[in-house]
Amino acid sequence: MTLMRLGLVSLAFVAALPLHGAELAVRDREFLVNAVDAHAQQDSEAALAIWRLAELGYQEQQSSAILQKELAAGGFTVEAGVAGMPTSFVATAGSGKPVIAILAEFDALPGLSQAAVAARSPIAGRNAAHACGHNLFGAGSTGAAIAIREWLASRGLPGTIRLYGTPAEEGGAGKVYMVRGGLFDDVDVALHWHAADRNDASQNGSNSNKSGKFRFHGVSSHAAAAPEKGRSALDAVEAMDMMANMMREHMPQEARMHYVITRGGAAPNVVPDFAEVFYYVRHPDPKVVQALWERLMKIAAGAALGTGTTWDVEVIHGAYPLLPNHTLGHVMQASLERVGGVRYDAAEQSFAEDIYATLTNPSRPLGSERVVQPYAPEQHYGSTDVGDVSWTVPTAGFNTATWVPGTSAHSWQAAAAGGMGIGIKGMHNASKVLALTAARLYLDPALVKRARAEFDQARGADFVYRPMVGDRAPPLDYRD
Repeated sequence: MTLMRLGLVSLAFVAALPLHGAELAVRDREFLVNAVDAHAQQDSEAALAIWRLAELGYQEQQSSAILQKELAAGGFTVEAGVAGMPTSFVATAGSGKPVIAILAEFDALPGLSQAAVAARSPIAGRNAAHACGHNLFGAGSTGAAIAIREWLASRGLPGTIRLYGTPAEEGGAGKVYMVRGGLFDDVDVALHWHAADRNDASQNGSNSNKSGKFRFHGVSSHAAAAPEKGRSALDAVEAMDMMANMMREHMPQEARMHYVITRGGAAPNVVPDFAEVFYYVRHPDPKVVQALWERLMKIAAGAALGTGTTWDVEVIHGAYPLLPNHTLGHVMQASLERVGGVRYDAAEQSFAEDIYATLTNPSRPLGSERVVQPYAPEQHYGSTDVGDVSWTVPTAGFNTATWVPGTSAHSWQAAAAGGMGIGIKGMHNASKVLALTAARLYLDPALVKRARAEFDQARGADFVYRPMVGDRAPPLDYRD
């Protein structure tokens, strides 16, 4: 069975089962929604503070501290610096089974600096931005966890709620080290969400991913007076990139490969004795990723041989594809439909129209932020370290419309919307969906068992988790 078929297999497995447990009682829904609303102001302030900080992976000291402080004030016990990552944490409340984990992210992306306005407007002195909405992800998950803790306490129910503060999702794979460290071993269900341009609880597939920094070492010399004495590390990088681009023709069509030259020399008249290129390789099947990676390693060796340089590589991160769980997905879909979409006020509508005019071939029309998409799983081509969590514990996630419809992740338009009301409204909806979903699972143990049965069937009895990063320590300096 290939990994690309796992989502279809598990969907067929779930189709043979009754998907929905009992609906939440009105009093439970109202309590949870009101609890999220009661904390909405502090969640908004946290999201906007993290947006302004825009801290990169493994450097999110202040962003992590903001969420830890809110959780501690909300009745959680917080353990910081877990799995060898100073900005990671696990916040726990309640006791007993089931144990439900909610994931939170808070790292920004380099580049894409942007003010919260509807035109390209970088912020002076800042070269990072929350162009993937992790400021909203972290604060929204925190608000949901606090609401769930209050609801469990009010009902006197057994159950543990945990908020996992996971750093460096953007290429640092923080969750992988938490999985490797056993921090999810006693978890029954993991829930997450992500900023997006739509409201969608379909449990989609994703790509496995591996990245590394290829470093070439040459000999410096005067580029004009004594070029024959030099051996250019930049030549090696360019030779590698040329051969890698030739390799693209001979990769599976589902594969993706991208790179950026991070070091290329300091001056044209000096033969560079050091150069570095940072590569990502993706495919739905991690075995294919590894095979492509080995080919890329041979290309690097050939580039060094042909240019008279030496080389080495540091694997930065690796992540499994998402393992869909449609039992949990259908519960999320029902919660998302209950909460509904996002309604813009007049100022937000004007902002949205201005942003929409800047988009190239937008895939969704304005107004679609108000509706919930039908449940229709498909293969997506991005990657996330949530994948490793999903192969360890039954996991499901969803999207809410925190961006203007048609907006791409990793764009200035996404960064702009994430720092104003459009992003905040979508975030509050996400908190409510997480809270309602978790409550249904606490009240209906059969749903948790059904999710586990689907997970076991999809993963297979012979599966053994082996992290793609191997035994390396977290790359805390990968953004330096």
